[in-house]
Amino acid sequence: MEDKLKNLYALQQVDTQLQEVLELKGDLPGIVADLEEKLRAHDARIKELTTLMKQSKINRDAADVEVIDLQEKVEKYKAQQLHVKSNKQYDALTKEIEMAELRSVKLEKDMELLEGRMQLAKTDIEAAKVLREEVNGELDEKRKELGEISREHEDEELRLQHQREKLLVRIDKQDYERYERIRVAKKGKAVVPIKRGACAGCFKAVPPQKILEIRTNTRFYICEHCGRIIVSDQIVEMSSATT
Repeated sequence: MEDKLKNLYALQQVDTQLQEVLELKGDLPGIVADLEEKLRAHDARIKELTTLMKQSKINRDAADVEVIDLQEKVEKYKAQQLHVKSNKQYDALTKEIEMAELRSVKLEKDMELLEGRMQLAKTDIEAAKVLREEVNGELDEKRKELGEISREHEDEELRLQHQREKLLVRIDKQDYERYERIRVAKKGKAVVPIKRGACAGCFKAVPPQKILEIRTNTRFYICEHCGRIIVSDQIVEMSSATT
Protein backbone atom coordinates (compact mmCIF):
# COMPACT_ATOMS: atom_id res chain seq x y z
CA MET A 1 0.00 0.00 0.00
CA GLU A 2 2.89 2.31 0.78
CA ASP A 3 4.16 1.99 -2.79
CA LYS A 4 0.67 2.65 -4.16
CA LEU A 5 0.37 5.86 -2.18
CA LYS A 6 3.90 6.91 -3.09
CA ASN A 7 3.34 6.35 -6.82
CA LEU A 8 0.01 8.13 -6.84
CA TYR A 9 1.43 11.15 -5.05
CA ALA A 10 4.39 11.18 -7.45
CA LEU A 11 1.95 11.05 -10.37
CA GLN A 12 0.05 13.96 -8.89
CA GLN A 13 3.25 15.99 -8.71
CA VAL A 14 4.09 15.23 -12.33
CA ASP A 15 0.55 16.08 -13.49
CA THR A 16 0.67 19.35 -11.56
CA GLN A 17 3.91 20.31 -13.29
CA LEU A 18 2.50 19.31 -16.67
CA GLN A 19 -0.54 21.48 -16.02
CA GLU A 20 1.74 24.40 -15.19
CA VAL A 21 3.56 23.92 -18.49
CA LEU A 22 0.25 23.83 -20.36
CA GLU A 23 -0.95 26.94 -18.55
CA LEU A 24 2.08 28.82 -19.85
CA LYS A 25 0.49 28.47 -23.29
CA GLY A 26 -2.52 30.36 -21.95
CA ASP A 27 -5.54 30.51 -24.23
CA LEU A 28 -3.46 29.98 -27.37
CA PRO A 29 -4.38 26.29 -27.96
CA GLY A 30 -8.07 27.15 -27.73
CA ILE A 31 -7.68 30.24 -29.91
CA VAL A 32 -5.81 28.21 -32.55
CA ALA A 33 -8.51 25.52 -32.50
CA ASP A 34 -11.27 28.13 -32.91
CA LEU A 35 -9.47 29.80 -35.80
CA GLU A 36 -8.90 26.45 -37.50
CA GLU A 37 -12.63 25.74 -37.22
CA LYS A 38 -13.46 29.15 -38.70
CA LEU A 39 -11.03 28.50 -41.55
CA ARG A 40 -12.70 25.16 -42.30
CA ALA A 41 -16.11 26.88 -42.26
CA HIS A 42 -14.93 29.53 -44.75
CA ASP A 43 -13.43 26.84 -47.01
CA ALA A 44 -16.68 24.88 -46.91
CA ARG A 45 -18.68 28.03 -47.72
CA ILE A 46 -16.40 28.93 -50.64
CA LYS A 47 -16.66 25.39 -51.98
CA GLU A 48 -20.46 25.45 -51.67
CA LEU A 49 -20.73 28.81 -53.46
CA THR A 50 -18.31 27.71 -56.19
CA THR A 51 -20.37 24.58 -56.83
CA LEU A 52 -23.55 26.70 -56.95
CA MET A 53 -21.98 29.12 -59.42
CA LYS A 54 -20.70 26.32 -61.67
CA GLN A 55 -24.04 24.52 -61.67
CA SER A 56 -25.89 27.78 -62.40
CA LYS A 57 -23.60 28.36 -65.38
CA ILE A 58 -24.22 24.82 -66.65
CA ASN A 59 -27.99 25.32 -66.33
CA ARG A 60 -27.86 28.76 -67.98
CA ASP A 61 -25.79 27.46 -70.91
CA ALA A 62 -28.17 24.52 -71.34
CA ALA A 63 -31.14 26.92 -71.37
CA ASP A 64 -29.36 29.12 -73.91
CA VAL A 65 -28.79 26.15 -76.21
CA GLU A 66 -32.44 25.16 -75.88
CA VAL A 67 -33.61 28.69 -76.70
CA ILE A 68 -31.52 28.68 -79.88
CA ASP A 69 -32.94 25.28 -80.78
CA LEU A 70 -36.50 26.52 -80.20
CA GLN A 71 -35.91 29.60 -82.35
CA GLU A 72 -34.76 27.36 -85.17
CA LYS A 73 -37.90 25.24 -84.76
CA VAL A 74 -40.13 28.32 -84.85
CA GLU A 75 -38.51 29.44 -88.10
CA LYS A 76 -38.96 25.95 -89.52
CA TYR A 77 -42.65 25.80 -88.49
CA LYS A 78 -43.31 29.23 -89.99
CA ALA A 79 -41.73 28.12 -93.24
CA GLN A 80 -43.87 24.99 -93.23
CA GLN A 81 -47.04 27.08 -92.77
CA LEU A 82 -46.46 28.60 -96.19
CA HIS A 83 -46.86 25.22 -97.81
CA VAL A 84 -49.66 23.53 -95.85
CA LYS A 85 -52.78 22.45 -97.69
CA SER A 86 -55.32 22.46 -94.87
CA ASN A 87 -56.40 24.60 -91.95
CA LYS A 88 -55.84 21.68 -89.61
CA GLN A 89 -52.16 21.47 -90.57
CA TYR A 90 -51.82 25.25 -90.29
CA ASP A 91 -53.43 25.30 -86.85
CA ALA A 92 -51.21 22.43 -85.65
CA LEU A 93 -48.08 24.31 -86.71
CA THR A 94 -49.40 27.51 -85.09
CA LYS A 95 -49.84 25.61 -81.80
CA GLU A 96 -46.27 24.26 -82.03
CA ILE A 97 -44.99 27.80 -82.64
CA GLU A 98 -46.91 29.17 -79.64
CA MET A 99 -45.62 26.40 -77.36
CA ALA A 100 -42.03 26.94 -78.52
CA GLU A 101 -42.31 30.70 -77.97
CA LEU A 102 -43.81 30.24 -74.50
CA ARG A 103 -41.03 27.80 -73.65
CA SER A 104 -38.44 30.30 -74.93
CA VAL A 105 -39.89 33.08 -72.77
CA LYS A 106 -39.73 30.86 -69.69
CA LEU A 107 -36.17 29.79 -70.47
CA GLU A 108 -35.05 33.39 -70.93
CA LYS A 109 -36.50 34.28 -67.51
CA ASP A 110 -34.75 31.26 -66.03
CA MET A 111 -31.50 32.40 -67.63
CA GLU A 112 -31.87 35.83 -66.03
CA LEU A 113 -32.40 34.22 -62.62
CA LEU A 114 -29.43 31.91 -63.12
CA GLU A 115 -27.26 34.82 -64.24
CA GLY A 116 -28.27 36.75 -61.11
CA ARG A 117 -27.53 33.73 -58.96
CA MET A 118 -24.09 33.41 -60.55
CA GLN A 119 -23.27 37.06 -59.91
CA LEU A 120 -24.46 36.87 -56.31
CA ALA A 121 -22.44 33.68 -55.71
CA LYS A 122 -19.37 35.36 -57.26
CA THR A 123 -19.77 38.36 -54.93
CA ASP A 124 -20.24 36.09 -51.90
CA ILE A 125 -17.16 34.05 -52.87
CA GLU A 126 -15.03 37.19 -53.05
CA ALA A 127 -16.29 38.33 -49.64
CA ALA A 128 -15.74 34.88 -48.15
CA LYS A 129 -12.19 34.79 -49.52
CA VAL A 130 -11.42 38.12 -47.88
CA LEU A 131 -12.69 36.84 -44.53
CA ARG A 132 -10.77 33.60 -45.04
CA GLU A 133 -7.52 35.47 -45.61
CA GLU A 134 -8.09 37.52 -42.45
CA VAL A 135 -8.67 34.36 -40.41
CA ASN A 136 -5.74 32.60 -42.06
CA GLY A 137 -3.43 35.51 -41.26
CA GLU A 138 -4.50 35.54 -37.62
CA LEU A 139 -4.17 31.76 -37.46
CA ASP A 140 -0.61 31.87 -38.81
CA GLU A 141 0.28 34.46 -36.18
CA LYS A 142 -1.23 32.49 -33.30
CA ARG A 143 0.33 29.23 -34.51
CA LYS A 144 3.70 30.95 -34.55
CA GLU A 145 3.21 32.23 -30.98
CA LEU A 146 2.11 28.80 -29.80
CA GLY A 147 5.02 27.14 -31.57
CA GLU A 148 7.53 29.45 -29.90
CA ILE A 149 6.08 28.77 -26.44
CA SER A 150 5.92 25.03 -27.12
CA ARG A 151 9.55 24.90 -28.26
CA GLU A 152 10.60 26.87 -25.21
CA HIS A 153 9.14 24.25 -22.87
CA GLU A 154 9.37 21.21 -25.13
CA ASP A 155 12.19 19.49 -23.25
CA GLU A 156 10.48 19.96 -19.90
CA GLU A 157 7.17 18.67 -21.25
CA LEU A 158 8.82 15.61 -22.80
CA ARG A 159 10.68 14.88 -19.57
CA LEU A 160 7.48 15.06 -17.55
CA GLN A 161 5.57 12.92 -20.04
CA HIS A 162 8.29 10.28 -19.89
CA GLN A 163 8.23 10.41 -16.10
CA ARG A 164 4.45 10.03 -16.12
CA GLU A 165 4.61 6.99 -18.39
CA LYS A 166 7.10 5.31 -16.05
CA LEU A 167 4.80 5.91 -13.09
CA LEU A 168 1.71 4.59 -14.89
CA VAL A 169 3.41 1.21 -15.32
CA ARG A 170 3.63 0.92 -11.53
CA ILE A 171 0.03 1.96 -10.78
CA ASP A 172 -2.93 -0.43 -10.75
CA LYS A 173 -5.63 0.34 -13.32
CA GLN A 174 -8.30 0.61 -10.63
CA ASP A 175 -6.21 3.01 -8.55
CA TYR A 176 -5.46 5.12 -11.61
CA GLU A 177 -9.14 5.31 -12.56
CA ARG A 178 -9.99 6.47 -9.03
CA TYR A 179 -7.20 9.04 -9.20
CA GLU A 180 -8.41 10.38 -12.56
CA ARG A 181 -12.02 10.65 -11.41
CA ILE A 182 -10.99 12.72 -8.41
CA ARG A 183 -8.48 14.79 -10.39
CA VAL A 184 -11.05 15.75 -13.02
CA ALA A 185 -13.66 16.55 -10.37
CA LYS A 186 -11.23 18.59 -8.25
CA LYS A 187 -9.61 20.68 -10.99
CA GLY A 188 -6.36 18.77 -11.15
CA LYS A 189 -5.75 17.96 -7.49
CA ALA A 190 -6.51 14.37 -6.49
CA VAL A 191 -3.74 13.51 -4.01
CA VAL A 192 -2.69 15.99 -1.33
CA PRO A 193 -0.59 15.92 1.86
CA ILE A 194 -1.50 17.02 5.37
CA LYS A 195 -0.46 20.59 6.16
CA ARG A 196 -0.68 21.88 9.72
CA GLY A 197 -3.20 19.24 10.64
CA ALA A 198 -5.44 19.96 7.66
CA CYS A 199 -6.15 18.60 4.18
CA ALA A 200 -3.97 20.55 1.74
CA GLY A 201 -6.78 20.36 -0.81
CA CYS A 202 -9.68 21.99 1.04
CA PHE A 203 -7.80 23.16 4.18
CA LYS A 204 -10.34 21.52 6.48
CA ALA A 205 -8.94 20.11 9.73
CA VAL A 206 -8.24 16.39 9.86
CA PRO A 207 -8.97 14.73 13.25
CA PRO A 208 -5.77 13.80 15.14
CA GLN A 209 -6.77 10.12 15.24
CA LYS A 210 -7.17 10.12 11.46
CA ILE A 211 -3.77 11.76 11.05
CA LEU A 212 -2.24 8.87 13.00
CA GLU A 213 -4.04 6.40 10.73
CA ILE A 214 -2.84 8.22 7.60
CA ARG A 215 0.76 8.03 8.84
CA THR A 216 0.56 4.24 8.93
CA ASN A 217 0.37 4.26 5.11
CA THR A 218 -1.78 1.13 5.16
CA ARG A 219 -4.84 2.27 3.19
CA PHE A 220 -6.34 5.07 1.13
CA TYR A 221 -7.73 7.86 3.27
CA ILE A 222 -10.32 10.06 1.55
CA CYS A 223 -10.94 13.53 2.94
CA GLU A 224 -14.48 13.58 4.28
CA HIS A 225 -14.88 17.21 3.17
CA CYS A 226 -13.49 17.36 -0.39
CA GLY A 227 -13.08 13.70 -1.41
CA ARG A 228 -9.37 13.94 -2.22
CA ILE A 229 -6.82 11.27 -1.26
CA ILE A 230 -4.70 12.43 1.68
CA VAL A 231 -1.16 11.08 2.16
CA SER A 232 1.34 11.37 4.98
CA ASP A 233 4.53 13.45 5.13
CA GLN A 234 6.50 10.23 4.82
CA ILE A 235 4.86 9.47 1.45
CA VAL A 236 5.62 13.01 0.30
CA GLU A 237 9.29 12.60 1.19
CA MET A 238 9.53 9.16 -0.43
CA SER A 239 7.90 10.41 -3.62
CA SER A 240 10.16 13.43 -3.82
CA ALA A 241 13.20 11.19 -3.50
CA THR A 242 12.11 9.00 -6.45
CA THR A 243 10.92 11.68 -8.91
